[in-house]
Amino acid sequence: MDAERISVAQICLEAAHDGSLSFPAIVGKLLEAGFEGYAVDYRRNIQTYYLPEGDSVTLEMSTSQGAVEAAFAPREVERLVRWAQANGPDYSYRSFCERVKEAGCAGYLVSFLGRRVVYFGRTAETHVEHFPN
Repeated sequence: MDAERISVAQICLEAAHDGSLSFPAIVGKLLEAGFEGYAVDYRRNIQTYYLPEGDSVTLEMSTSQGAVEAAFAPREVERLVRWAQANGPDYSYRSFCERVKEAGCAGYLVSFLGRRVVYFGRTAETHVEHFPN
């Protein structure tokens, strides 16, 4: 993968953690760079960005507190997604990460093509969120 795309992915990762870009703005930047989606793995603290031709880049995420709980709570994950979408003054991505891990979320897959995010637990239970229109 070329250095420019890796730089875009790194900028978007950092922007999520420092709050300098919204989720829609991050999606726009990644789409513009040619990415078709990305995956977050809370157990390994990595994020992998995918290109359509099969190339990918994996970057380390800032470590958030806590381990991924064994039981997956899809309603709590849904509630936390709504909290993130509202982007209120009490929201931060770091806090979101910590809270979804407490809800048993081991990671999630963002598909720009499918316009959805699939959150999954350690037992492979899932919760699907479609991108808002």
